[in-house]
Amino acid sequence: MRNLKITVNGVAYDVQVEDVSGGAVSTPVAAPAAAPAPKAAPAPKAAAPAASAAGSVKIEIPMPGTIVSVNATVGQSVKKGDVLVVFEAMKMENEIQAPQDGKVAAVLCTKGENKESGAVLLTLE
Repeated sequence: MRNLKITVNGVAYDVQVEDVSGGAVSTPVAAPAAAPAPKAAPAPKAAAPAASAAGSVKIEIPMPGTIVSVNATVGQSVKKGDVLVVFEAMKMENEIQAPQDGKVAAVLCTKGENKESGAVLLTLE
């Protein structure tokens, strides 16, 4: 019986291999070794203005993309359906519309900025 350590795709396994001569073949026993845990992705950095931004309705970007235009300013009154932000994702321009009537409390994005999915773009009062 031979003990071997085999690494497959970065995971180490301790394996026992039996050398058989003749007709009988045994099944090797493989048990995962204590491999180092994969590194966790770093936590996304929260923008300082977003943490203290006023407004009860947060408007988030639904997928990663680049801001093409910001059509709202702080203090502006908006109606449900007004286009607040246009962003590009997967070679297509997408509009973020106001979900309700309100007043823009904070704008947390600028033209040309890349945003991750779920990032708050602006808030409404």
